Amino acid sequence: MTDRGVQPPHRAVSLGESGRLGAGRGDAMAEFFSMAGQVVLVTGGGQGIGAAVVRRLHSAGARVAVFDADAGRAGAVAAGVGGVAVVGDVRSEADVAGALERAESALGPLTVLVNNAGITGRCDLSWNLSADEMRQVLDVNVMGPFLFCRAAVPGLLARGYGRVVNVASIAGKEGNPTLLPYSASKAAVIAMTKSLAKELAGKGDLTVNAISPAVIRTPILDDMSPATVDYMIGKIPVGRVGTVEEVAALVHYLASPEASFTTGQCYDISGGRATY
Repeated sequence: MTDRGVQPPHRAVSLGESGRLGAGRGDAMAEFFSMAGQVVLVTGGGQGIGAAVVRRLHSAGARVAVFDADAGRAGAVAAGVGGVAVVGDVRSEADVAGALERAESALGPLTVLVNNAGITGRCDLSWNLSADEMRQVLDVNVMGPFLFCRAAVPGLLARGYGRVVNVASIAGKEGNPTLLPYSASKAAVIAMTKSLAKELAGKGDLTVNAISPAVIRTPILDDMSPATVDYMIGKIPVGRVGTVEEVAALVHYLASPEASFTTGQCYDISGGRATY
């Protein structure tokens, strides 16, 4: 039930003959979760979850900028969706500012930011890790999203509309052994999400949410020890890893105009692992 005169937007998804989300514009089914007119920037968009998010949001009608440290990966994904490839380091203030400027120059004012870029760091007992190894993970996984949010939020505020989706992890809620830096960094992303959401609440149609995936089949698993991966999979009640397409579907909702009354939340996509 909603107040009169304050109806939520009703956009949408239907699959037409082209296979694009929302392509069947003549269908009786409403086009829920349309991203038409949206300009999206996805960090770490050159592979894994990021690439799946790029493709999903493009299929729903968005114009997408693909930010990645690897020029080849960024270019390949961007070319596949008619988007813009932006190469840079999420830890660099200059690269972040330049990425936003290039994306907006090519595609128009940014409306959606997906902070997906991240690293796991070396898997080992915490007392065997160096301070530099800890700092590297925190710089990429925490400072990266902070810098992108800091660069993007003023424009979103000025336009009175925006969606920010931060990719955290179930490790940030439960803590994984031999992944202390990664677990701590993702806990920080969850807290950052909640803080920023409260800062923006009531200042327009602006929402900030996070997702916390469990084990998802992506190249990031290649950087982990088999024992660590087996430990994580063993804690998933459904007994399998997730897919990037499943994660992209959740991000799609949170990035859509329909998610206007959802902010400051962390959505689990963990195959039943999460307990709170």
